[in-house]
Amino acid sequence: MSGSVLHAAIAPQRRTKVAGFGLNVASIPQAVDLAIDHAAQGKGFTFHTLNLDQVAKLRGCAAFRNAYGRATFVCADGWPIAWLANRAAGRRLFERAAGADLIEPPLQAAAERGLSVYLIGPEPRAQAAAIAELKRRAPGLVIAGAETPRIGLGDVKFERLAMAERIRASGAHLCLAALGALKQELLTDALAPHCPSVGFVCVCASLDFIAGHSRRAPLWMRRSGVEWLWRLGAEPYRLAARYAACAYVFLLLGIGVDVVPAEERR
Repeated sequence: MSGSVLHAAIAPQRRTKVAGFGLNVASIPQAVDLAIDHAAQGKGFTFHTLNLDQVAKLRGCAAFRNAYGRATFVCADGWPIAWLANRAAGRRLFERAAGADLIEPPLQAAAERGLSVYLIGPEPRAQAAAIAELKRRAPGLVIAGAETPRIGLGDVKFERLAMAERIRASGAHLCLAALGALKQELLTDALAPHCPSVGFVCVCASLDFIAGHSRRAPLWMRRSGVEWLWRLGAEPYRLAARYAACAYVFLLLGIGVDVVPAEERR
């Protein structure tokens, strides 16, 4: 879909609903502009990427739904969400902007603007390798701090407050969370009120890709909307059930069935 979208930017105040949740970022360039401009102004935010796997998880987790409902910015991570959003908008407005696409462009811009970055996750070896590679790709990038916490979905409040204090003390303008769906959204939603000048961006497996610990699908597969086939072939036992659930949710949304209770939508 990239390159065929007619309108590369939309007003962030206007949200197009998919599964009851609002998308307000239409493209990667708009995502970069919004993140960098807010960070430079010290205006905190949370940035989440919505895909079918997350919609499936949203159905069964009220806290996850609430975190998405409070997110400042939400974009379409995956062609099915972009397609559903464009159908809802009545025009070709959204393009795919995956979490893995929301790391290198904004960090290049951050390096140019003198904005520092804090990293949360993934595991220590991948994080160290990713930091070295990011500094190679974006000379001048300032890593204000980094940690690789072992976070459970029910982590206690004082642990979140201690992490928030470390992020504030670092002086970081942006914080990238690479912990996987649910954990990263719940954590950044919890941290954001305590770090009002920090922009939190959920980037999923991006740092693993940057580190070379995981290999992303070739560009032609990403552009063709079949990146999921690459991932399924690499991890069939782990992903088969997940993608079956995603296909079911897509079918429901495609025929207009509500997948989230109306009283719990945001």
